Amino acid sequence: MAQHQVRIIGGAWKRTLLPVVDALGLRPTPDRVRETVFNWINHQLGSDWEQATFLDLYAGSGVLGFEAASRGAAKVTMVDNHAPAVRQLEANRDKLKADNITVLRADALTLAQDLATRGQRFDVIFLDPPYQQDLLAKTLPLCAALLLDGGMVYAEAEAPLPTEGDDVPDWLNGWEVVRADKAGMVYYHLLKLQEKAA
Repeated sequence: MAQHQVRIIGGAWKRTLLPVVDALGLRPTPDRVRETVFNWINHQLGSDWEQATFLDLYAGSGVLGFEAASRGAAKVTMVDNHAPAVRQLEANRDKLKADNITVLRADALTLAQDLATRGQRFDVIFLDPPYQQDLLAKTLPLCAALLLDGGMVYAEAEAPLPTEGDDVPDWLNGWEVVRADKAGMVYYHLLKLQEKAA
Protein backbone atom coordinates (compact mmCIF):
# COMPACT_ATOMS: atom_id res chain seq x y z
CA MET A 1 0.00 0.00 0.00
CA ALA A 2 1.39 3.41 -0.92
CA GLN A 3 2.47 5.51 2.02
CA HIS A 4 -0.19 8.20 1.64
CA GLN A 5 -3.32 6.15 1.19
CA VAL A 6 -5.97 4.90 3.54
CA ARG A 7 -8.24 1.92 3.04
CA ILE A 8 -11.91 1.83 3.94
CA ILE A 9 -12.46 -1.32 5.97
CA GLY A 10 -16.23 -1.76 6.01
CA GLY A 11 -19.49 -1.08 4.21
CA ALA A 12 -20.25 -0.28 0.57
CA TRP A 13 -16.72 0.95 -0.26
CA LYS A 14 -14.86 -1.76 1.65
CA ARG A 15 -11.24 -2.15 0.46
CA THR A 16 -11.35 1.13 -1.51
CA LEU A 17 -8.04 3.00 -1.31
CA LEU A 18 -8.17 6.77 -0.93
CA PRO A 19 -5.20 9.11 -1.40
CA VAL A 20 -4.23 11.32 1.54
CA VAL A 21 -2.30 14.58 1.47
CA ASP A 22 1.06 14.68 3.18
CA ALA A 23 0.55 17.30 5.89
CA LEU A 24 2.25 17.96 9.19
CA GLY A 25 0.38 16.33 12.08
CA LEU A 26 -1.97 14.36 9.82
CA ARG A 27 -2.33 10.87 11.29
CA PRO A 28 -5.06 8.74 9.72
CA THR A 29 -6.71 6.49 12.30
CA PRO A 30 -5.20 2.99 11.88
CA ASP A 31 -7.36 0.17 10.49
CA ARG A 32 -7.35 -1.81 13.73
CA VAL A 33 -8.50 1.20 15.75
CA ARG A 34 -11.25 1.97 13.23
CA GLU A 35 -12.45 -1.62 13.35
CA THR A 36 -12.84 -1.36 17.13
CA VAL A 37 -14.35 2.12 17.11
CA PHE A 38 -16.98 1.30 14.52
CA ASN A 39 -17.92 -1.82 16.49
CA TRP A 40 -18.42 0.43 19.53
CA ILE A 41 -20.48 2.92 17.54
CA ASN A 42 -22.53 0.16 15.92
CA HIS A 43 -23.32 -1.25 19.35
CA GLN A 44 -24.45 2.19 20.57
CA LEU A 45 -26.46 3.03 17.45
CA GLY A 46 -28.15 -0.34 17.42
CA SER A 47 -27.28 -0.66 13.72
CA ASP A 48 -29.57 2.30 12.92
CA TRP A 49 -27.16 3.83 10.41
CA GLU A 50 -29.72 5.09 7.88
CA GLN A 51 -30.83 7.81 10.31
CA ALA A 52 -27.40 8.57 11.79
CA THR A 53 -25.64 11.91 11.28
CA PHE A 54 -21.90 12.36 11.78
CA LEU A 55 -19.66 15.39 12.23
CA ASP A 56 -15.89 15.03 11.71
CA LEU A 57 -14.44 18.27 13.12
CA TYR A 58 -10.77 17.65 12.33
CA ALA A 59 -11.27 15.52 9.24
CA GLY A 60 -7.67 15.40 7.95
CA SER A 61 -7.58 12.27 5.78
CA GLY A 62 -11.36 11.96 6.21
CA VAL A 63 -11.00 8.25 6.85
CA LEU A 64 -13.40 8.26 9.84
CA GLY A 65 -16.06 10.15 7.91
CA PHE A 66 -15.65 8.05 4.76
CA GLU A 67 -15.89 4.92 6.88
CA ALA A 68 -19.16 6.15 8.42
CA ALA A 69 -20.57 7.07 5.00
CA SER A 70 -19.51 3.68 3.60
CA ARG A 71 -21.50 1.99 6.35
CA GLY A 72 -24.67 3.84 5.39
CA ALA A 73 -24.70 7.00 7.52
CA ALA A 74 -27.48 9.39 6.51
CA LYS A 75 -25.17 12.42 6.52
CA VAL A 76 -21.50 13.05 7.21
CA THR A 77 -20.10 16.57 7.57
CA MET A 78 -16.30 16.80 7.30
CA VAL A 79 -14.46 19.90 8.48
CA ASP A 80 -10.83 20.86 7.98
CA ASN A 81 -8.91 24.13 7.89
CA HIS A 82 -6.04 22.97 5.66
CA ALA A 83 -6.78 23.82 2.01
CA PRO A 84 -4.88 20.88 0.40
CA ALA A 85 -6.59 18.43 2.80
CA VAL A 86 -9.99 19.93 1.96
CA ARG A 87 -9.32 19.61 -1.79
CA GLN A 88 -8.34 15.96 -1.30
CA LEU A 89 -11.47 15.29 0.78
CA GLU A 90 -13.60 16.79 -2.00
CA ALA A 91 -11.79 14.75 -4.66
CA ASN A 92 -12.27 11.53 -2.66
CA ARG A 93 -15.94 12.33 -2.07
CA ASP A 94 -16.44 12.91 -5.79
CA LYS A 95 -14.56 9.71 -6.67
CA LEU A 96 -16.92 7.76 -4.40
CA LYS A 97 -19.97 9.72 -5.65
CA ALA A 98 -20.79 10.14 -1.95
CA ASP A 99 -23.73 12.52 -1.91
CA ASN A 100 -24.19 11.92 1.84
CA ILE A 101 -20.90 13.76 2.54
CA THR A 102 -20.48 17.52 2.92
CA VAL A 103 -16.95 18.96 3.06
CA LEU A 104 -16.39 22.35 4.71
CA ARG A 105 -13.22 24.39 4.99
CA ALA A 106 -13.42 26.06 8.37
CA ASP A 107 -11.86 26.42 11.79
CA ALA A 108 -13.29 23.59 13.90
CA LEU A 109 -13.86 25.69 17.03
CA THR A 110 -15.59 28.52 15.19
CA LEU A 111 -17.72 26.15 13.14
CA ALA A 112 -18.74 24.11 16.20
CA GLN A 113 -20.07 27.27 17.85
CA ASP A 114 -21.78 28.33 14.63
CA LEU A 115 -23.47 24.95 14.12
CA ALA A 116 -24.69 24.92 17.73
CA THR A 117 -26.15 28.42 17.32
CA ARG A 118 -27.98 27.27 14.20
CA GLY A 119 -29.43 24.28 16.05
CA GLN A 120 -27.52 21.59 14.16
CA ARG A 121 -27.30 18.31 16.07
CA PHE A 122 -25.47 15.04 15.37
CA ASP A 123 -25.51 11.43 16.56
CA VAL A 124 -21.72 11.03 16.45
CA ILE A 125 -18.90 13.58 16.51
CA PHE A 126 -15.34 12.56 15.62
CA LEU A 127 -12.57 14.51 17.39
CA ASP A 128 -9.08 13.61 16.24
CA PRO A 129 -7.32 16.98 16.44
CA PRO A 130 -3.59 17.62 16.00
CA TYR A 131 -1.73 16.71 19.19
CA GLN A 132 0.04 19.07 21.62
CA GLN A 133 -2.28 22.01 20.91
CA ASP A 134 -4.87 21.51 23.65
CA LEU A 135 -7.55 21.29 20.96
CA LEU A 136 -9.44 18.42 22.57
CA ALA A 137 -9.83 20.47 25.76
CA LYS A 138 -11.13 23.40 23.72
CA THR A 139 -13.43 21.42 21.42
CA LEU A 140 -15.07 18.81 23.64
CA PRO A 141 -17.07 21.33 25.74
CA LEU A 142 -18.55 22.74 22.50
CA CYS A 143 -19.76 19.28 21.50
CA ALA A 144 -22.32 19.10 24.32
CA ALA A 145 -24.51 21.57 22.39
CA LEU A 146 -24.07 19.62 19.14
CA LEU A 147 -25.20 16.16 20.19
CA LEU A 148 -28.63 14.64 19.78
CA ASP A 149 -30.04 12.77 22.78
CA GLY A 150 -27.92 9.67 23.29
CA GLY A 151 -25.26 11.03 20.92
CA MET A 152 -21.58 10.26 21.36
CA VAL A 153 -18.13 11.70 20.76
CA TYR A 154 -15.18 9.65 19.56
CA ALA A 155 -11.93 11.26 20.74
CA GLU A 156 -8.33 10.39 19.96
CA ALA A 157 -5.54 11.74 22.11
CA GLU A 158 -1.86 11.31 22.89
CA ALA A 159 -2.69 10.35 26.50
CA PRO A 160 -5.59 8.66 28.29
CA LEU A 161 -8.35 11.01 29.41
CA PRO A 162 -8.36 11.46 33.19
CA THR A 163 -11.90 10.53 34.19
CA GLU A 164 -11.76 9.58 37.85
CA GLY A 165 -10.60 11.12 41.09
CA ASP A 166 -9.36 14.65 41.60
CA ASP A 167 -7.52 14.83 38.29
CA VAL A 168 -10.58 15.35 36.09
CA PRO A 169 -10.13 18.68 34.28
CA ASP A 170 -13.03 21.12 33.94
CA TRP A 171 -13.37 20.43 30.22
CA LEU A 172 -14.22 16.78 30.94
CA ASN A 173 -16.93 17.60 33.48
CA GLY A 174 -20.27 16.16 32.47
CA TRP A 175 -18.72 13.53 30.16
CA GLU A 176 -18.53 9.82 30.76
CA VAL A 177 -16.06 7.52 29.00
CA VAL A 178 -18.17 4.64 27.69
CA ARG A 179 -15.28 2.75 26.10
CA ALA A 180 -11.54 3.39 25.87
CA ASP A 181 -8.53 1.59 24.46
CA LYS A 182 -4.97 2.14 23.29
CA ALA A 183 -3.13 1.19 20.11
CA GLY A 184 0.55 2.05 19.92
CA MET A 185 0.82 5.71 20.91
CA VAL A 186 -2.87 6.43 20.31
CA TYR A 187 -5.43 6.54 23.09
CA TYR A 188 -9.00 6.46 21.87
CA HIS A 189 -12.26 6.99 23.72
CA LEU A 190 -16.00 6.91 23.20
CA LEU A 191 -17.69 9.58 25.31
CA LYS A 192 -21.28 10.36 26.16
CA LEU A 193 -22.81 13.13 28.20
CA GLN A 194 -23.67 11.97 31.68
CA GLU A 195 -27.37 11.57 32.33
CA LYS A 196 -28.50 14.59 34.28
CA ALA A 197 -29.80 13.54 37.67
CA ALA A 198 -33.58 13.92 37.71
